[in-house]
Amino acid sequence: MKIVVLKFGGTSVGSTDRIKKVSKIITSYIKKKYKVIVAPSAMKGVTNDLIRKSKEISNNFISDEYDVLVSSGEQMSCSLIAGSLNHLGYKSRSWLGWQVPILTEGGFSKARIKYIYKKNIMKYLKSGGIPIVAGFQGINSNSRITTIGRGGTDASAIMLARFFNAEKCIIYTDVEGVYTTDPNTIKKAKKIKVISYEEMLEMASLGAKVMQPHSIQDARLNRIDIDVRSSFKQTSGTLITKRKNILSNKIIRGVSFTKNDAKITLVGVKDRPGVAASIFEPLYINSINVDMVVQNISSNGRETDLTFTIKSEDSVKTEKLLKKNKKINFRKIIVDKKVSKVSIIGVGMITTPGVTYRMFNALAKKNINIIVISTSEIKISVLLNRRDLNKAVNILHKEFRLEK
Repeated sequence: MKIVVLKFGGTSVGSTDRIKKVSKIITSYIKKKYKVIVAPSAMKGVTNDLIRKSKEISNNFISDEYDVLVSSGEQMSCSLIAGSLNHLGYKSRSWLGWQVPILTEGGFSKARIKYIYKKNIMKYLKSGGIPIVAGFQGINSNSRITTIGRGGTDASAIMLARFFNAEKCIIYTDVEGVYTTDPNTIKKAKKIKVISYEEMLEMASLGAKVMQPHSIQDARLNRIDIDVRSSFKQTSGTLITKRKNILSNKIIRGVSFTKNDAKITLVGVKDRPGVAASIFEPLYINSINVDMVVQNISSNGRETDLTFTIKSEDSVKTEKLLKKNKKINFRKIIVDKKVSKVSIIGVGMITTPGVTYRMFNALAKKNINIIVISTSEIKISVLLNRRDLNKAVNILHKEFRLEK
């Protein structure tokens, strides 16, 4: 049995006219003799509207009912797609997470899929039916509805592909694939035909919005190839696959960036064993993600200046947590919200010397000052003044000839 999983994003199912077009995409795979499992997101804007309604009720809306509420958007799109397919003469029905069932673990709004029961859907596929399975949701061990976090339908599709041993997992969205950088920022950005899980994971983590990082990680761990393509144009997309499947002479595959960063500096921290853990413990407890970290020790070894970056929306909360932290002593705290991060990504830099020099030299020639540096095996990130962001992205995109 040849199975394909098709995921459609919120823009792709954003109106009844678009749902009719999506139905034709689905039936094109049926005509190619595939058994099709569909995982749609909620229609564009619906989830945001549901979140707004919850905030009108309470700023501290109870978590389990919040998941019941926000998961209802997928129910609507599932029903509309199934109805459209039936109108076209195909057998189709919607399946909500609890009906499959899709079992999850972890807290509300951030659950992960643990197991998907196959029996009923396999029987339906064999009977010629097209199951439309609600993405973004499942049920926990207490039979309560859970959601997988924003962008979670990607994860739903990937896990459906895993449990049903699908030949393909295709993510239909409003862009034609993954680009070397944001095409809205750089007009010469080029679509990448094939990219590794590792490169895509870095790009997603560093600002590329095509897919959520945890979805890429799920695909990587389960070795599920993902094809990202547009639901609006009949054109090839981007294949996300394992590294050994890629033949490319590109050292750098993409330039990613984020705009919503803030830099926190603690000046004159009394240095002692465990002080860094004491600083970051309350941030961890409050689910504040820390990114770049730099520590400078004074000449006498008694004090240190510690700098790290977070999302700008967490800056006020972070400052309050640090000021009331009785486990640490420091002279002052500096918060800078006018910074951005730019990163170059590519597995080619593992074996190619001089990449760091080329990046820093290109920025220096245009008088762009680097504030903080962070590296991994396949990426180099720099923090800089936000006013230099677009110029830096342009310079690096050109330096590594990504428009070619």
